Parts: sequence; structure tokens; C-alpha cells
Amino acid sequence: MKMQPSPLTERFRVALLLAALLVTPVKAQDEIPWSALSANEQSVLKPFRERWDSMTSERQQRLKKGAGRWEQMTPEQRAAAKRRFKRWQELSPERRATLRERYEKFKSLPAAQQERLRKRLRWFRQLPEEKRRRLREKWQGMTEEERAAFRQKRRERLEHRYGTSHD
Repeated sequence: MKMQPSPLTERFRVALLLAALLVTPVKAQDEIPWSALSANEQSVLKPFRERWDSMTSERQQRLKKGAGRWEQMTPEQRAAAKRRFKRWQELSPERRATLRERYEKFKSLPAAQQERLRKRLRWFRQLPEEKRRRLREKWQGMTEEERAAFRQKRRERLEHRYGTSHD
């Protein structure tokens, strides 16, 4: 039986995908003329046609890269991406800004710490829905001090277990 991800984890995934598409750094290159795009790229990027020539080369590069990823997706992946994007658009501007900030913070972490967080997210997603709900409620009910104490206790347990820091 396949478990359905919670709306919160789905929103997190949407935010990560969109943030990756929107803020992925691309080295500056020359502008891309619309005519230099393939027919498939032009089809995917059609909503940007009127503004294409006024975009920065960096934005053009990001969009071209995104169009390439879109072309590689299966129909199911495309449908899922459309749903995530729709949910992203429905978020308030404040919520989107918060998620972008979290994504930027995540990307600034060392690779090992990013992987530890990904591993914890996979672990969390594999829990039964009821257990995830209880953990979410418990976390949301904690004060900042209680959260900090929880994190510290977890760090100490990991250091004891592995002999090194695992933030």
C-alpha cells in the first residue's frame, strides 16, 4: 500500500523544486535568441515568448534548462509537477518567501548536513501518517527553547553513538 505524503511534505517538495528552478545559479552567458531554441523548447517556453528578449541571459539559461528537464519527464512526473506548481501559486507571498529562505539556508549547509536532513526526511515520510501527525503536533507545540533543548539532546545522543557531531 503506497502512503500518500502529507500536505506539509508536499509543500516542502514544491518549494524545493520551484526554488531550484528559480534560484539555481547559472554562470552568465550570452543571451539566447528565441530562434536558437529548439521547437520543443519553444513549445514549453511559449508563455515567455513576448518577454524573452527583455530577460537577462541568466534567466533565459534557467528557463532553457528547466525546459530541458520538463522534456525528460514522464507524463506522470509532469502532472505531479503541475500540481505542485499550482499549490505553490496558491501559497501566500509571505509563505513563499519563507520557503525560499529555508531553501537558501538548506543550500548553504555543508553537503554532509544536507544529506543528513534528506535522510531524516525520508525516515519521516516512511512513518505511518498518524505517527507523522503526532510528531508534527508535538513539534509545533514546543517553544523555541524546548526545540533548542531537543536539538541539543539529539546532538549529544548522536555524538555519543558516533563519536562525532551530526547536526
